[in-house]
Amino acid sequence: MAHELDIIPSSEWGFFTLPRPMCIAGPCSAETEEQVMETAKGLADFGIHVYRAGIWKPRTHPGSFEGVGTPGLRWLRKVKETYGMKVCTEVASEKHVLECIKYGVDVVWIGARTSANPFLMQEIADALEGTDIPVLVKNPVNPDIDLWVGALERLNRAGLRKLGVIHRGFSTSAPIPYRNDPGWKMAIEMRSRYPQLAFFADPSHMAGDRKYLLELSQRAMDLGLDGLMVESHCDPSCALSDAKQQLTPRDLQTLLESLVIRDNTSDNEDYKDGIEALRASIDVIDDNLLKLLKDRMDVSRKIGAYKKDHNVAIIQASRWEQVLEGVKAKAGGLSEPFVEAVFNAIHDESVRVQNGILEG
Repeated sequence: MAHELDIIPSSEWGFFTLPRPMCIAGPCSAETEEQVMETAKGLADFGIHVYRAGIWKPRTHPGSFEGVGTPGLRWLRKVKETYGMKVCTEVASEKHVLECIKYGVDVVWIGARTSANPFLMQEIADALEGTDIPVLVKNPVNPDIDLWVGALERLNRAGLRKLGVIHRGFSTSAPIPYRNDPGWKMAIEMRSRYPQLAFFADPSHMAGDRKYLLELSQRAMDLGLDGLMVESHCDPSCALSDAKQQLTPRDLQTLLESLVIRDNTSDNEDYKDGIEALRASIDVIDDNLLKLLKDRMDVSRKIGAYKKDHNVAIIQASRWEQVLEGVKAKAGGLSEPFVEAVFNAIHDESVRVQNGILEG
């Protein structure tokens, strides 16, 4: 059972600044001290306060570059000392956590493969207990919001209150231009459930290609997310991991300056009057929709009783296919996936209602 999270807002963490977007940037992987320091200088020069770099890299195949390990933490400490930046890296085990504490890492994040594993999440939560380190949790590789929430709950139960999330999209076999399906619907749901959480988007892992970074970053800002975690490398062409999706510090600066940042609300009286009138219209329509749905389920109950009296099965696949094709043909400007999702949900409830009649 999900419970409320006891959260300290990011504005009280001491190193994120407004206005949006808050930005965490740095290379996919710490490769050499020179690469780490050169990238950090380029980012610090235009005001990036939080530097990221992967120290341990979870790779699909053994033999790939899996990070430099603990020696890279010394380089992150040097970034802190030289440029005054906060530093963060990914952790996936108790050992990683203990090493980060030892070297003074300021923030840790938990990757998509780890957040999907409750055993590892509990191990990490136990290792972090008693610390004050902010922890950012990426969404699981598959769209499972309960796993995402559960990961946060484990950390919160361990006494960690500086928590945030990173939306990086979901694995998919569908043919899409991006590396991962952005899956914005789940980001919106998570934002609605826990508006107090610091909420970042990771356009680098969504995109898989730097040419899509601006459009995905802008989408995140349009949805009202707080910030971005973006991969930046002093020379992406030489990167040992994810070279195609990394930006130079200069190109990242250009991207951030290109974003249109919209206010969460407005004090303009014309805006407030207009938006309230439109919301009142929505409320009336919603009331009518609920009444129509109730009326439809009343008819479904009668159909269920009729089928029971005549010993007929509940599900009539050919009939439902006809209904679905009919409503999609009448959809007008509504998207076909939306119409299909809505009517499939209605059908599922109708089957449930009819099943109750047969079992009664």
